[in-house]
Amino acid sequence: MQFFCIADEDTVRGFRLAGVAGRAVADASQVSDALAQAATQSDCGIVILTEQIAAMVREKVDAFRLEHTRPLIVEIPGPSGPMRGRRSLREIAQEAICIKVDQE
Repeated sequence: MQFFCIADEDTVRGFRLAGVAGRAVADASQVSDALAQAATQSDCGIVILTEQIAAMVREKVDAFRLEHTRPLIVEIPGPSGPMRGRRSLREIAQEAICIKVDQE
């Protein structure tokens, strides 16, 4: 199973250093094209999008998640950090397991 990153140039470059293929995008049409490209790759199991990039095509990302079981779409914070109003991974995990995890 392979990963594929769709994000800004810096994020894609960082993932490439870790051996993850990707495509740098700058507008909604490029995001849509890259998502379609990733979906057609039979060995692609996880697509990594930054929150900012996913926000450009939110309806398409949400529809893709509902209509496809593969690849899994994962959103991560971009270089500028998490988007305002988004829950952090820590908050999601705390809610799921009903245990508060203190940050030290």
